[in-house]
Order: sequence, then structure tokens, then C-alpha cells
Amino acid sequence: MKPIGYWLNRTDQALTRHLDALLEEYGLTRLTWQVLNVVRSAPGTADTAVATALAANADPAALAAAVHTVLTDGWTTRPAPGLLALTSEGDARLAVVTERVAVFREEAIAGISLKEYGTAVRVLERMTRNLEGTPVAASAD
Repeated sequence: MKPIGYWLNRTDQALTRHLDALLEEYGLTRLTWQVLNVVRSAPGTADTAVATALAANADPAALAAAVHTVLTDGWTTRPAPGLLALTSEGDARLAVVTERVAVFREEAIAGISLKEYGTAVRVLERMTRNLEGTPVAASAD
């Protein structure tokens, strides 16, 4: 049996590769998609909030490039300096992309029950918190 780090890396690479391929026709990558999701969840999101939310996903330079891409491509705008919001066109385009990503997610978890998926996420969260020294509340499994 391969160690968990092997499978974590393989899974992350597979997710990125497949999402990048799926999102390419929209001019997006996994990272720009993640930026858009942060902005969608809180319109008028500060760049610093995007950086904080996605710090585990990419380094600051890659995040800055992703923010630049979604601004340049018209997905987002700056309602004030240092803030991001979806444009109306970006919101409409994102709705289409969201439908495609939902299908991708179903394909990615094919054959995995919701209980198994939940267990996997909770175990990975616990491992991360153990290594970061951050306690996690006990849950009823």
C-alpha cells in the first residue's frame, strides 16, 4: 500500500489536470476558478481575503497572477481599490462553468458514498490539524 502522501499528491495533481482541461475553454484554470468562488461567496472581497482563503492552494505570485487574469478577462471588476466583485458578465459565465464543474465533481467521486467522502475529508482535516497543532472538534461519525 502506498503512503497517504503519495495518494494526496496524485489526487491533487489529477484534480488540477482534469479541472484545468475542463476549464480551458472558458479561459480559466483551477486556481482562477477558486479565486472566482471566493469572490462569488462575498462580493466586494478584498485581495487580502482571497490570498488568505487560498494560501494553501498557491503562492502569492500565482494568486496575484490569477487575480490579474480574472480582472483582465472581465470576470471581475474592482468596485474600490483592493476589492474584487464579479461583473454581470462574469456572473453569467460563472453560472455555466459551475454546471460543468458539478458534473466533474460527480465523475470524480463516482463509486464513493457520501459517508466515505465525509470520512475521508474529516480524516484529512484531522491529520492537517494534528500537524499544524490546531485542535479540531470531535465529531460523531
